[in-house]
Order: sequence, then structure tokens, then C-alpha cells
Amino acid sequence: LSWFRGVYLPPALHPLNKTFIKGDEWQDIDSIQEKRRAFLQDFCKTYNSRKKLQTHLVHLVSRIYVEDRHKVLYCEVPKAGCSNWKRVLMVLSGLAASANNISHDDVHYGKHLRKLDSYDLKGIYTRLNTYTKFIFVRDPMERLVSAFRDKFEHPNSYYHPVFGKAIIKKYRHNADEEALKTGSGVKFKEFIQYLLDSHRPVGMDIHWEQVSKLCYPCLINYDFIGRFETLEEDANYFLQLVGAPAHLKFPKFKDRHSSDERTSAEVVRQYLKELSKEERQLTYDFYHLDYLMFNYTSP
Repeated sequence: LSWFRGVYLPPALHPLNKTFIKGDEWQDIDSIQEKRRAFLQDFCKTYNSRKKLQTHLVHLVSRIYVEDRHKVLYCEVPKAGCSNWKRVLMVLSGLAASANNISHDDVHYGKHLRKLDSYDLKGIYTRLNTYTKFIFVRDPMERLVSAFRDKFEHPNSYYHPVFGKAIIKKYRHNADEEALKTGSGVKFKEFIQYLLDSHRPVGMDIHWEQVSKLCYPCLINYDFIGRFETLEEDANYFLQLVGAPAHLKFPKFKDRHSSDERTSAEVVRQYLKELSKEERQLTYDFYHLDYLMFNYTSP
């Protein structure tokens, strides 16, 4: 295990290989991309001078998916377009002809895609050093509210009995037997109480874990930083960068609950009204590092 202690991969800024880019229609997106990369690098230089993270390499790369044909590594950030990105990776790797015909269950439970932590040490290091590494992020509050709506406002055979029951039992006074039995009907304020509790009755989950702890952006040098807010343009530019087939475009459809209004800044405001001023501040503090790393405006 001593091999994996104190992993530090310096955030050197490598030039992107742009040999596949044709024409000048992508110039604006490319310029924005370079600014994002430079911003993250500058932040990490400052941050790492104060604190050097200690973690095992295998844990560090446990959220990263591998696509060997086009030599790309994708760090999965739930609620930031990850389902459609996995569909795209399946097409890139030859597992599917079109991203539009792959079901949600196939994407998340089919085990078609390989993760970086499944390789040996040499395989991990070789890919980290030679593949194009990319990540897509989202405004932290929007991502949080989106996760809550998806997991707690719709029937769910995992999140209600596992998280819902524990949350209602600990944070709802005079909860009725039905709620305690099913775990359904968790309120946003109760969910935030769970999130902020240092003695949570049930552990964290990747859908609301901080990006800084999912993808370690100051330890892994990501070559491309996409945003959910400009998902389509960023994604299609990235596909050009890595030489994807010309017919492959990033899917536009919403993966689940397609009739629901998308989680926007206005939707987030409505949910935050349920919290006290102190709870709002503590929730922001919880995601403080994600706001800083990716230059999101703090609420």
C-alpha cells in the first residue's frame, strides 16, 4: 500500500492535440476552454502549496471511465450529463451504434465500460500520462437540487429505503409509521440536515459528493473541463478534439423524468427558500471548494 500513499500528479498544463479540429467555428469554445484550464491550474498551485492531499491511487481514479480506442478518460460527475456521456463512450468504443438507443439501465448497470481502477498500476499510470482526461462539472447548488429531485421526489427502490428511512427517522419529529416504513416523502430541508450532519445516519453518495472528492482535480491534470451549462457545445467540441466519428453528436435528451422542468437557477431558488439563512450558508460552505475550483459564482 505504500506504493499508493501521497500520490501527487502535478497539474502541468499540456497543450491539447487539436489536429482533428476542422475550420474555425470552435474558436470561441476553445478560448473559453483554455481559460478554464488555466484558472484551475492557478487555483491548484495556490491550494496545493497549503495542503497536499494524501490518498491511494486506486481510490483517486475510482470514478474514471476508460475508452481505449480514442484514448480518453472520463471522470464521472453525477447530475452533470454523466448518463449521456457514458452512452457516448459506449459508441466510441464500438459497443453501440447510436447513443440514442441505449437504455438507462444499460448505461448504469450493464457494466459495459471499464474503470481505471480495474487496471494494474502500470496500466493506470500509462493511461493517466498519455490519454486525454476530461471532466464535466455543474453549478454545485443546481447539481445538489437536481440530485434531490431525482432521488427523493420520484419512486426509487434504493434511495427511499436506504437514505429516506434514515433521514426521516433522525430529522423528522413525530414521523408517521408509513413514512418511517417506506422512506418516501423526504423534504429538502431534511435532506440538507442530513448533508450537513457530521454524524450522518447513512454515508455520502456520489450524486451529492463534492467534485473535489470524486475527481480530485488538483491531483489529476484534466485536459478538458466542460460545463453542464454549456453541455452541448462543450461536448461536441470535445468529440471533435478526440477524433470521434463525424456522425456522433452528444445526445440532447433528458435521461429520466423527461416531463420534469430542468433544474435551473430559478428552480434552485425555490428550494433554497425552505432553508434558514444559516443552512443556506453552510450548504454553500460544504461545496466551497467546487465553487472555487471551477470559477462558479457563489450564491
